[in-house]
Amino acid sequence: MGVFVLLPLLLPLSALPIARLAERHLHPRVATRLLSALAAVLALCSTVCLGLLVVVGTVQLPGHPLPDAWADAWAEEEGPPTAPYEEAAGKGAVVALLAVAVSWSTAARRHRRVRRRAERALAGVPDGELAVLTDEAAYAYALPGARNRPAHGVSGGRIVVSTAMLACLDAGERAALVAHERAHLAGHHHRYLLAVRFAARANPLLMPLRSAVAYTTERWADEEAARVTGERRVVARAIGKAALVSRGTPTPTLAGFAAPGPVPRRVAALLGPEPSAVSWPPVFTAVGLAAWAAAAGTLGSALSSANATVTLFLVLKAAGPL
Repeated sequence: MGVFVLLPLLLPLSALPIARLAERHLHPRVATRLLSALAAVLALCSTVCLGLLVVVGTVQLPGHPLPDAWADAWAEEEGPPTAPYEEAAGKGAVVALLAVAVSWSTAARRHRRVRRRAERALAGVPDGELAVLTDEAAYAYALPGARNRPAHGVSGGRIVVSTAMLACLDAGERAALVAHERAHLAGHHHRYLLAVRFAARANPLLMPLRSAVAYTTERWADEEAARVTGERRVVARAIGKAALVSRGTPTPTLAGFAAPGPVPRRVAALLGPEPSAVSWPPVFTAVGLAAWAAAAGTLGSALSSANATVTLFLVLKAAGPL
């Protein structure tokens, strides 16, 4: 198994250059899908790596269910293969894996709690895609899969907006707001946000990808709103106004009209030309090289995890219990 079991913990570093470059040079839709896929695969591989380290690094600890013979550091020349053993690595992996499990559980509970609270706030609100709540706080966000499913809504979700937010916008800006939130629902952006959030909790090296996807999902919705309304400047003006008064969304996994972050960059992008909808950047460019480096790192992480898993399986099979 050797070093292969450790590589997935560090290979997420190969994806860091593409995180910032994708924001600037790729279409937001392409950047969101690419970065989310990279984060999910790299997080899965690093979690598998921790699990393998737990198995092979704790065989001599009291209470371990596997035979002590598995901990032999060296196999006889013609004998069966044995599992590598490193107690320090095993103990560290146990702590890390428990921390990941606790972090995931905490994030999942918070997400469900916020969703339930948001859905309870809609009780008594007339059915429809747009749910207007009387509130002095300004906010607007997409609530996917709400229980009160409108007959003509998008994917069963609802657009939640406060009266204070609507009061800040004129008719054209309100149309931009609705188009923006409808794009969040239609694009299932909450799934990308959840994926990268859980990925970053599995491996902190993936936190830049989480931040990048939080930005690119908003830019994706901005561009969809500009396409639907045909008014890039109106959308930019609406985002700027909303950012001045908005308190954001209840949780980072719910996409909002004026989500915290680099709002000036979003406004500047809308005041410029529409981004090119290329599916993959040219190879001999900075973003192209970064994308291929991230893809290579992700492939290497997957192969390393697979190699370590197969090696451990063969060791266990040769040792007898399997």
